[in-house]
Amino acid sequence: MSGRDAAGRSELTRRLASALVLGVAALVLTVLGGVAFRFFAVLAAVLVFHEWMAMRAPEGRAQALVAWGLLGAGLLALLAGSPAAAVFALLAAGCLLALLHAALAGGSAWPAAGIAYAGLPALALAFLRGAHMAGLIAILYLFAVVWATDIGAYFAGRALGGPKLAPSISPGKTWSGAAGGALSAVAAGAAVAWFSPAGLAPGPAGLLALLLSAVSQAGDLFESALKRRHGVKDSGSLIPGHGGVMDRVDGLVAAAVLLYALGALSSGLETPAAGFFSR
Repeated sequence: MSGRDAAGRSELTRRLASALVLGVAALVLTVLGGVAFRFFAVLAAVLVFHEWMAMRAPEGRAQALVAWGLLGAGLLALLAGSPAAAVFALLAAGCLLALLHAALAGGSAWPAAGIAYAGLPALALAFLRGAHMAGLIAILYLFAVVWATDIGAYFAGRALGGPKLAPSISPGKTWSGAAGGALSAVAAGAAVAWFSPAGLAPGPAGLLALLLSAVSQAGDLFESALKRRHGVKDSGSLIPGHGGVMDRVDGLVAAAVLLYALGALSSGLETPAAGFFSR
């Protein structure tokens, strides 16, 4: 075995081990729900925001502290179990105040954008889970779709190769990988619907999974574009084989926000999962 092959196999082993540990932890916290899952969502938001702020050279300590304080107010309200409307209002106010502070201090909109990027998915995940069986099924469905997209894209891209999906943004991604990820997501979403006690039929669940997979892959490309623009390979180094937290959840954050938005339109801000997975 060549040194390159050995290194590639070692890297894949690290990726799989990290993904397995994180996946098991996420599933356990999802089943527990309640404060445990809200803490999981808040912790993810804190880590994502930390990496977001570290990606770009700080424009002033005051601006960073203000942004952290504004994000923290919304996340503490989420952790305390405040109503969805109040938490979303706090997050929106935080973004606006961060923009106002940046304008007055001569800074940029980067911290305000980070508040939205880190905060919105955390709120979406927490309120999708909620306290009901529908929320548990919704999160399991979301994880299945996003994880299947990542796995299917990785192995299909390596096996089939072919034209690049977005070479100027992420040279390693191919159209075959994107198609493999989408097909895997459809199968995973339909399977969750088939075995769940209530909710979408496998057909509609597969179609929704296709949409979520496309958005998940777009979220992945968005993060890749950010890293390329700021000249970094990974958003961090916390997760062996994956880089930073942003590198691991880039697709999940986009898909979670979309699923929450679609659910909230049909059954309200507090119980979005009931729009898809109610008994």
